[in-house]
Amino acid sequence: MGNEQPSNPQDDFKAKETKPQLGQRWPHGGFRGGGGWITSDRVTSTYDLVEQMHFLYVRVVKARDLPPNPVTGSCDPYVEVKLGNYKGKTKHFDKKVNPEWKQVFAFSKEKIQSSVIEVFVRDKEMVQRDDYLGKVVFDMNEVPTRVPPDSPLAPQWYRLEDRRGESKVRGEVMLAVWMGTQADEAFSEAWHADAALVHGEGIHSVRSKVYVSPKLWYLRVNIIEAQDVESLDKSQPPQVFVKAQVGKQVLKTKLCQTRTTNPFWNEDLLFVAAEPFEEQLVLTVECKAGPSKDEIAGRLVLPFNTFEKRLDHRPVHSRWFNLERFGFGVLEGDRRHERKFSTRIHLRACLEGGYHVLDESTMYISDQRPTARQLWKQPVGILEVGILSAQGLVPMKPKDGRKTTDAYCVAKYGLKWVRTRTILDNLSPKWNEQYTWEVYDPCTVITLGVFDNGHLGGTENAAAAKDSRIGKVRIRLSTLETDRIYTMSYPLLVLQPSGVKKMGELQLAFRFTCLSLANIIYLYGHPLLPKMHYLHPFTVNQVDSLRYQAMNIVAVRLGRAEPPLHKEVVEYMLDVDSHMWSMRRSKANFFRIVSLFSGVISMSKWLEEVCKWKNPITTILVHLLFCILICYPELILPTMFLYMFLIGIWNYRSRPRQPPHMDTKLSWAEAVNADELEEEFDTFPTSKPENTVKMRYDRLRSVAGRIQTVIGDMATQGERFQALLSWRDPRATSLFIVFCLVAAVILYVTPFKIIALVAALVYLRHPRFRSKMPSPPFNFFRRLPARADSML
Repeated sequence: MGNEQPSNPQDDFKAKETKPQLGQRWPHGGFRGGGGWITSDRVTSTYDLVEQMHFLYVRVVKARDLPPNPVTGSCDPYVEVKLGNYKGKTKHFDKKVNPEWKQVFAFSKEKIQSSVIEVFVRDKEMVQRDDYLGKVVFDMNEVPTRVPPDSPLAPQWYRLEDRRGESKVRGEVMLAVWMGTQADEAFSEAWHADAALVHGEGIHSVRSKVYVSPKLWYLRVNIIEAQDVESLDKSQPPQVFVKAQVGKQVLKTKLCQTRTTNPFWNEDLLFVAAEPFEEQLVLTVECKAGPSKDEIAGRLVLPFNTFEKRLDHRPVHSRWFNLERFGFGVLEGDRRHERKFSTRIHLRACLEGGYHVLDESTMYISDQRPTARQLWKQPVGILEVGILSAQGLVPMKPKDGRKTTDAYCVAKYGLKWVRTRTILDNLSPKWNEQYTWEVYDPCTVITLGVFDNGHLGGTENAAAAKDSRIGKVRIRLSTLETDRIYTMSYPLLVLQPSGVKKMGELQLAFRFTCLSLANIIYLYGHPLLPKMHYLHPFTVNQVDSLRYQAMNIVAVRLGRAEPPLHKEVVEYMLDVDSHMWSMRRSKANFFRIVSLFSGVISMSKWLEEVCKWKNPITTILVHLLFCILICYPELILPTMFLYMFLIGIWNYRSRPRQPPHMDTKLSWAEAVNADELEEEFDTFPTSKPENTVKMRYDRLRSVAGRIQTVIGDMATQGERFQALLSWRDPRATSLFIVFCLVAAVILYVTPFKIIALVAALVYLRHPRFRSKMPSPPFNFFRRLPARADSML
């Protein structure tokens, strides 16, 4: 079972390959070349990456000629669909004898225990029991099966029967009843029997949905200058700055250093804006009136349709705008006309269509297309993902005296977000939903997250409710073999204040199909982001700030969809806290750097063993290789490339066959201590007591001190190289330039082969001829001065 713990906890944190029965029972087969793949029937195989699930669908369209209540003279009808213990109800209409519902009910075939399905039409009563108007009964054995791409089953009129089913009564209801699968068009909008207990607004949040990220633009506002700026203090010219605001984003120019009525800045301010544009650009010119007091000299409001959209780095025309004089009331309107000059501001503003607006970390980027659609290239591949199921999920919340989980999965790639339906009260939910994305660059990452739905209770406590994160999986498309179906079970790992914890497993099937191999090869030689990022790059601070603003905008816009994709979900999927300080992450990155140099270190150790003649045969062979390469120097480069080719061919046998997954050992999540974890989960600014903050600050200083020493040592070595010819040490520079002159003469008169041979023989000399003392060149270099002497 999913809850069983394996003997080795390390294996519990690794991704495993599974062998589910995919595409076997779907029409037209499910495997490449098996039928339907090469032909135009591929549309019918769109569900070959998931296991087939059967549902009984009941479409309730409308009713007519329903009998009115003899007491009230009206009818408030609704329909109840009953299958065994499951009941589904439509909404009721007030005083309507010909209502239209257009609602679909779905019952999982696995849970069907009844041989008949009953459709009741009832009259809603406020006080007493609802009136019975009639029913229609269907035998389960007579229900037809519909398989897409067949057209939807046409609904029919059925006469209502009395309670015993012996005679017809007044009124008819239009219904369609059929057996289908999750490939049915009605699946996503259907009321599912599994969600029978959900009520209110929560009904919308259990259905599967597709969302599209808003189209994001960078707004570049170049504040050039202003004219005729006046302040209340007439005794001296004002010191001016400009404040710009778009929605909640506020930026300021630097304070103009000179006191003048015509200040000059020529400063760029960058904002993120989303279509459709709802905000406006609000500019205020402000004068410094005191250390913490500013007075507004003028204001300007510009809608976004006044800005031109540019697709490249061509210059944008600048414009002068008159500012609204701030502080004039209605009674002072005459004085406003008396003014000969008004404050003006000179701007150059545009919406940048040539950039890709980053709303996610570049480490896990899923899209790199520029904002302007006309700059998009053709897709190079198709990514298909089957979200199969989860196993052994951890109970997330209490319900009826026990703990349970209402799980759903979210996948994000490019502009398209998908959300599966919520499976209620199940620690091993089965979704079996399949989604498709166009791929424009294979060096991108798809992110899938599993969440517990906290919005099923209707409207009460809806504001306070949150969807809890269960875990996340990332898949880099470039690590996938083309056209191969991967069926993987990924552990859902979450770092908690108590340490790393496995929350269950997510089972996926996915395939990357190549549309154009030539275009993919072409992409590998081109930059990941659009060219504007390299022609006019942003600063590091700008990238971080703009990404944060873009993330907020995406979260707000997706939170306004129906059903909403909540802020906590969007932030977790976009790695909102990836930039926060973490001792654990710092250690992990340090050891990543150390492991990078492990190859160089092992190579140097091997060379050291060769030089010490620990294995005489190896050392003699190395001597022979040196001699051959020196005698035929034209073989050096070909030998290097041939050696790398052979290493690559040799490594092909042991190539990874599965895409990588989160590594707890690499992340330093297993060896982290409790206090470091507590620090990582601390709020920003901190909420801890003073003594804890003091201890952490001292620890941070000690770590930073070691980093500072290493960086200082690296700077010192570089400065010593500079000191060779800078005459900072006159004697050392004199010795070095004399050595250079002698070396130049020797190299001119001596063939290079002889020099290289002698150097190699000296380097590979026997330990008997070696000294344990450092060599003269090393001693000379260590004695050179560095700028560390000038440090305070």
